[in-house]
Amino acid sequence: MHMDILNCLRAALLLLCCVQHCNGILNIFLSTEEVHKLLGVEAEVFYVRQGVINDYALNFVIPVSSKIDSLFFTWQSLRSLPLQYSIHIDVTDHEVLDSPQLNISKSGLIPTTMQVFSISLPCTGFVTAESNVTIIMNIALVPNPVSLRIRRKKICIKTENLVNHQTVDAILIPTSSNKIFYYAVACAGIVAATSIMCIAGIYIKNNKQSRSVEEPPGNQSFTSFLPTAIRNPTTSSSYNSFRRVPSYSLIEERPTSKDLQERIAELTIQRCRVCLRNVVLEGTFSRVYQGIYTNEGGTEEEVFVKTVTDHASQVQISLLLHEGISMYALNHANILTILGVSFQENSPPFLLYPFHNYTNLKVFLQKCKVCSEGVAHTLTTQEVVDMALQIIEAMSYIHKKRILHKDLAARNCVVDSRLKVQITDNALSRDLFPSDYHCLGDNENRPIKWLAFESLISKTFLTRSDVWSFGVLLWELTTLAQQPYVEIDPFEMSAYLKDGYRLAQPINCPDELFAVMAYCWAMHPEDRPTFSQLQVCLKEFYMQLTRYVSLGGIFCFELNQVSVTVTKELGKEDFG
Repeated sequence: MHMDILNCLRAALLLLCCVQHCNGILNIFLSTEEVHKLLGVEAEVFYVRQGVINDYALNFVIPVSSKIDSLFFTWQSLRSLPLQYSIHIDVTDHEVLDSPQLNISKSGLIPTTMQVFSISLPCTGFVTAESNVTIIMNIALVPNPVSLRIRRKKICIKTENLVNHQTVDAILIPTSSNKIFYYAVACAGIVAATSIMCIAGIYIKNNKQSRSVEEPPGNQSFTSFLPTAIRNPTTSSSYNSFRRVPSYSLIEERPTSKDLQERIAELTIQRCRVCLRNVVLEGTFSRVYQGIYTNEGGTEEEVFVKTVTDHASQVQISLLLHEGISMYALNHANILTILGVSFQENSPPFLLYPFHNYTNLKVFLQKCKVCSEGVAHTLTTQEVVDMALQIIEAMSYIHKKRILHKDLAARNCVVDSRLKVQITDNALSRDLFPSDYHCLGDNENRPIKWLAFESLISKTFLTRSDVWSFGVLLWELTTLAQQPYVEIDPFEMSAYLKDGYRLAQPINCPDELFAVMAYCWAMHPEDRPTFSQLQVCLKEFYMQLTRYVSLGGIFCFELNQVSVTVTKELGKEDFG
């Protein structure tokens, strides 16, 4: 009897050791670089961590841009004994996507050191469509094998050149005796066609230039854009009134009544009253902290603290102060203004802002795509329009105060858990969001892809220039902070806009909402709406959505291929 008990204890101990050993059996994940490439988020996504499977990540279908041809996975076996695997890849539409290729064998042993393997996803180029891709990994665990299914949605674009190649291939008859003759005929035809196209191109270019000199300036570029971009511009009377309402006088930036030193003197607070906690955002030479400020009465207040690192230059410190105080003394519910400035010897300055569980709007929108648990937040059309209306109210206020923002974008707004939005200054934005700013050889980083045409060409800023930027911001809201004009080189933006091209309508974005964006991007400032007109227009659209929901309808709106509905209750998610 005593021996039976000892044997049972030994068996239990061996089983416990096996369970502990199996818990740390395998890691399979996407690196930070891969996640940023696919989703624009700085994070790692684990499918298997220390042997624990992340079902949320496995169930999330990640879209793959047409510009991305390969996927990269990192894996490592945490066992000393060989761990066998086999990989199979299923594609739903072979007309869209050729057979994916692995750079490793389809079966073998998982490496015991951290290694990266890739899967190529070559588009056929025959059609513009999407194809579902399922990567099936079978891990030979004893006694129970594990099968992982990782899903992607590959987007492919039709390649026009393939049609020409197929036509040439059909002309070239594969008869050995006539092969050289047909090749010569085909080459001569190609040369002749190229020559004709070059001559026609030169003629058209010269003709176009002569017309542009003779014709008076108008809205020809925007007119050529509207018929293809706005499918239903007459759905609401407010849109038609844009062109009929007389333009108001443009407001220039007001002269500064107080110099920088006087404003800083009014805002200066003692450093000992500021206590830093955790870092919220961080760049190359800048940081944004969450902290506590204790006022003279002893009351503690949560604050944002913007500052730079010790290796920041004096130019960067001066820029921080100038931009941070640009919206000083403004009082509006949808504007986050500076609370104070703190100086200390041999230490960079602190800029303090009130904090009420705010998140940077761009970061928040990116989290709506995917969070660390692999679960997408939901955002409805009605909420998007409501946030846009809040931004419009703030911009109307600062324009009445004769101030221009000049850098209106999602990165320069904050949002709380109840989707209350406040616009902020652009202090530190160049360093915190470097991919949003570009230098065109003038040693000045500017938000090129958010700028109006006149601001881009001649650095001219008007109230209607802020309206253009608002249109891009509205596009950011409906695409969950995708990069605008991602395929356009910054040096080519002015020519791109001059030719009448604009941002495409986001997937499932209502025509009414895209019409608002399109009117904001008129070539000439006087053809763009004012913020007052935009407010009337979007309020009408918001009321239409409200009436539709109150009738019990379900309005589906898919943001970046993540389906959401307006029937959910507000405040359910933890947006912080």
